[in-house]
Amino acid sequence: MAKECCDNGSNNNQLLTTKYRRILWIALIINFAMFLVEVLSGFSAHSVSLMADAIDFFGDAMNYGISLAVLSMGLLWRARVALLKGLTMGAFGLFVLASAAWSFMHGKVPEPYTMGVIGMLALVANVSVASMLYAYREGDANMQSVWLCSRNDAIGNLAVMLAALGVWGSKSAWPDLIVAFIMATLSITGSIQVIRKSLKELK
Repeated sequence: MAKECCDNGSNNNQLLTTKYRRILWIALIINFAMFLVEVLSGFSAHSVSLMADAIDFFGDAMNYGISLAVLSMGLLWRARVALLKGLTMGAFGLFVLASAAWSFMHGKVPEPYTMGVIGMLALVANVSVASMLYAYREGDANMQSVWLCSRNDAIGNLAVMLAALGVWGSKSAWPDLIVAFIMATLSITGSIQVIRKSLKELK
């Protein structure tokens, strides 16, 4: 009986890992595709928030790839990778702040219609990924970091759409810059959570 229970538990864990791996592959493909869409759209629309979101999509695609690579490894290695991802999230937040400061001094007023349409497309993509990852949000530091990235992205997309409305109404770049600041703050706070949990697991 005990052996049968152990076998069942092993099979359940294997099924869980297989399902999670499939979800990560889907998320990786979606994020890389959206990176290409947003980086081109952000450049043509002169939007800092879209460019920031494009870089975020690229970072998430890399994170999903890393998560796939370490999925079958032990908790120690997953915690180490989560620590690296946490530091990367924080670096991304600082980069967005710097980009927003540069745009404030040299940037142009972004094109709101492109911002709105691409923001909506990005929101659909991120909500789809976040809904698939929701069941794994309370997992180890690595799983938590993946969930936080998707959650923050969905929130950021809503902000981009509001920024597009603000740019359209005000004819200024301020809404775009404010959203860039919000996205940077989300990235930094999320990185702190991941770093704390990964350090705890490393101990």
